[in-house]
Amino acid sequence: MGVDVQALKRLVEESGNIVFFGGAGTSTESGIPDFRSAGGLFSPENGAGGSYAPEEILSHDFFMSRPKEFYQFYFSKMIYRDARPGAAHLALAELERRGKLKAVITQNIDGLHQMAGSKEVLELHGSVHRNYCMHCGRFYDLDGMLELARRNPVPRCESCGGIVRPDVVLYQENLNSEVLWKSQALIAGADVLIVAGTSLRVYPAAGLVEFYRGDKMILINTAPTPYDSRADYVIPDSVGKVMHSLVFS
Repeated sequence: MGVDVQALKRLVEESGNIVFFGGAGTSTESGIPDFRSAGGLFSPENGAGGSYAPEEILSHDFFMSRPKEFYQFYFSKMIYRDARPGAAHLALAELERRGKLKAVITQNIDGLHQMAGSKEVLELHGSVHRNYCMHCGRFYDLDGMLELARRNPVPRCESCGGIVRPDVVLYQENLNSEVLWKSQALIAGADVLIVAGTSLRVYPAAGLVEFYRGDKMILINTAPTPYDSRADYVIPDSVGKVMHSLVFS
C-alpha cells in the first residue's frame, strides 16, 4: 500500500491522543535481536537454546525445574547492558514531551523507552531492570542482578538466600492484569494508534489492537502481519526510520 508520509505527519501533528503499541522491531536498531525473523533469537538457524527450544527455556516450568540452565540462557541471550535508545525510542519520547503521545505500550523488556525519556510506559512482559527475591521480595536493579550472577550461576538474595528472578513474564504465566486493562483502555480511547515492530502473532498482547475503535491505525513493520488488512495505513519499513520522519522531518 502506498502511503503519503506527509499525510501521516499531519495526522500526528493534529492529534493530542496518540498511543504507540510496539514490539521487538522497535529495539533492533539498538542492537537487540528480535525473535522470529531470520536470524532472530527463536529462528532455527540461531540455535540459541542448544538442545532446548528458546520458548521452552523461557517457560515457567523450565525456570522452576532447571534454574541454572534458565539463567545461562537468560544472561547470555536476553540481557543487552550496553544497548542505547534508537531513533524510534527518541521520537516517541519527543511526541510525549509535545503532549501528543498518551502512552507507550511495549512487549519489550529492555527499558529503552524509559532511557530515551518516555514517562508513561506500560510493559506488558515486564522488565529486566526489575528483579525480586522469590522468598523475601527484596528488589534488585539490573546491575545488582548481574553482580549476584557473577557470584552464583543462580542469583541468590543477599538477605535470605532465596532465588532472585527477573520481573519478566515467562511462557505459561499471565500478563499483569492491571497493565493489560490499562493498555486496553488507552487503545480503545486513542485517536491515532501506531502499531510498530511487532509480528502481532503473540497473544494476548497481539489482541490489544482489537480494542481500537478509530480510523487512524498506522501499522509499521518490515514483514506482513495478520492485522495488515485492518490497519488504515501500512508502512513496510523500519520503525526508527518512519518514526523519525513522522516526528522530526
